[in-house]
Amino acid sequence: MFKFFLVSFLGLLIAAHGVAENRLHDNIAMIEELGSFDIEEENDVEFLENSFWTSERVGKNLVNVDAFGAAGNGVDDDTQAFQSAWDKACSTPKSVLLVPQGRRYLVNATRFKGPCADKLILQIEGTIVAPEEPKNWDPKNPRNWLDFTKLKGVLFQGGGVIDGSGSKWWASSCKKNKSNPCRGAPTALTIDSSSSVKVKGLTIQNGQQMHFTISRSQSVRIIDVQVSAPGDSPNTDGIHITDSTNVLLQNCKIGTGDDCISIVNGSSSIKMKTIYCGPGHGISIGSLGKDNSTGIVTKVVLDSAFLRETTNGLRIKTWQGGSGFVQSVRYQNVRMQDVENPIIIDQFYCDSPKECQNQTTAVEISQIMYRNISGTTKSAKAMKFSCSNTVPCHNIVVSNINLEKKDGTVETYCNSATGFGYGVVHPAADCLSSSDKEECIVKIKNTENEELAEASPEDLVHTEL
Repeated sequence: MFKFFLVSFLGLLIAAHGVAENRLHDNIAMIEELGSFDIEEENDVEFLENSFWTSERVGKNLVNVDAFGAAGNGVDDDTQAFQSAWDKACSTPKSVLLVPQGRRYLVNATRFKGPCADKLILQIEGTIVAPEEPKNWDPKNPRNWLDFTKLKGVLFQGGGVIDGSGSKWWASSCKKNKSNPCRGAPTALTIDSSSSVKVKGLTIQNGQQMHFTISRSQSVRIIDVQVSAPGDSPNTDGIHITDSTNVLLQNCKIGTGDDCISIVNGSSSIKMKTIYCGPGHGISIGSLGKDNSTGIVTKVVLDSAFLRETTNGLRIKTWQGGSGFVQSVRYQNVRMQDVENPIIIDQFYCDSPKECQNQTTAVEISQIMYRNISGTTKSAKAMKFSCSNTVPCHNIVVSNINLEKKDGTVETYCNSATGFGYGVVHPAADCLSSSDKEECIVKIKNTENEELAEASPEDLVHTEL
């Protein structure tokens, strides 16, 4: 009988060793995969000097909006002048559509349609402003202000400003006043159904709702763009990417009342590099899965960012009841300053005045890496992985994390989330190594004292109003 037990025990040890060895190999492979994948940066992002259009030798056809009757005083309606100038520039090869410096152009909701002749440049040096009154908005374009569609190889550049005049839209929002009806508002600037578009140097501010949306597009490059709105302006996402591939955001400074950057369904191969975020709700993937919809986001890289006093840091947010997946995401070289929820996965997202019902389906989240993340947190739960019991998060990797709180107490919260950490990880994330689906909190007090505690029910309920 003893020999039987000994043989059985040895067999279990060998099996356990084999499982551990396989798991180690899998972890190494995952680190290599997540740590090495990247989105290629094209070398053809060439922007011309701001003074190029004053030279007679550049071979460009200058189309000045003033030549088409634009007043540029911020009071008279310049919509028709802009539309006429667009029609001319779009149909003429090697055109430069110029919005001159030192002038304000009042433009109503307009769709600028392509395709256009080759090598079109929009040189925006002045300020384009939207009408202030929501009640006077064109009912034919309720969700767009400046909408550019079906472009290829177009360059937007200059030191000008696109100003959505959003203050009265914000005041009428149901998030400002619950007695107001909830309704959509225009996006300030949209690039839709386009390819090989480049934008550099512009400032987009005071959006009625979202500031800059890239939709149904590919090979878009956004460089040195600034986006700004007050921190309490509702739903004013900075740069919103939907159903788009191969998008680069670089050297952008964003501060709004919502997500600095939001990436939603149908988006892949998105790279963000050298991003400043704050105020705002952080850098987000999602929300995804609302109203039982499918959401898919894959191959996202954030490399080098500074987040200051945002209500979230690096966030993935999904509604209960959705389907699809988020995978192959890497966040690295990020510095936080007084950020709430520095690292958060939230599969119970509920941006609704009503309580969301529990549902069993969810957007699956896997292969997420956080590497070289440091700074200060306002939240005790510096890392929070709040995942669905029925569709758990898996293959979460944390490496070289150092998040501190002024009172010295930080913790990692896990619900139905598995993965592993390597290198220095503070707060410790041992709860990711657990193979069960029970709640687990790893606390660190005064950097050394570790203890387990039960999860509180409120960790599974999330309402953002």
